[in-house]
Amino acid sequence: MSSVVLKFLKTEAGGGMLLAFAAIAALFVANSPLDGNYFDLLKTPLALDTGLWRHEATLKDWVKDGLMAVFFYVIGLELKRELTVGELSDPKSVLLPVAAALGGAIAPILIYTLLAGDIDSRGWPVPVATDIAFALAALAILAPHADPRLRLFLLTLAVVDDLLAIVLIAVLFTSNLAYLPLLAAIALLGGFTSQASFGRCRSGSILSPVS
Repeated sequence: MSSVVLKFLKTEAGGGMLLAFAAIAALFVANSPLDGNYFDLLKTPLALDTGLWRHEATLKDWVKDGLMAVFFYVIGLELKRELTVGELSDPKSVLLPVAAALGGAIAPILIYTLLAGDIDSRGWPVPVATDIAFALAALAILAPHADPRLRLFLLTLAVVDDLLAIVLIAVLFTSNLAYLPLLAAIALLGGFTSQASFGRCRSGSILSPVS
C-alpha cells in the first residue's frame, strides 16, 4: 500500500470512506447467498485468556462491547476537553446542541408512535439513537473543510442523543438494576466533574490579576 493511500486513510475523510465501504460491503454480503457464512462469522467465539482472567464472547459482542467502548471513550475524551477548556466551556454554547438533541429525540418518538399506531414505548430507543460514527463520517466525506464548530455541534448533538437513547433503554428494558456498578459510575462521574471544576477554579485564580 502506497504512502499516499496510508496518509489518506489517516485523515477523517479517509476513515469515513473506509467506514462507508465496510457498511456497504456488509449490507451486500448479508443480503447475498453468503449471508450464512457472514452471520456464522459474527457468532465465532473468541476468548481472551491472561491466565488469571478469561473472557469469551462472539466476534459480534467483541465489536459491540469492546471496540465500540473504545470508540465512545475517545469521543468522550474529545467532548470532555471541549466542555472544560474548548468551545463548549461556556454553558450557553451547549444549549443549542442539547436543544437540538432533545428535538431529535422527541420528533422521532412522535413519528414512530404515529406510524406504529400505538404507544408501545419499548420501540422508542430505536428511532432516537444517532449513529455517531456514521454522522461524523458523513460530515468528513461531504464537508472535509467545514468549520470545526459544525463538527463539534454534530458531535455534541449525537452524544446527547445517544445518552437519551441509553436512558430510555435502561428505563424501559431493565427489570433489575445493578446498583453497585451504577453507584460506581455516579461516583466516577462526580469525581471527574469535581476535578474539572477544581482545575477551572485553579487556573482562574492563577490567571486573575492581583488587586
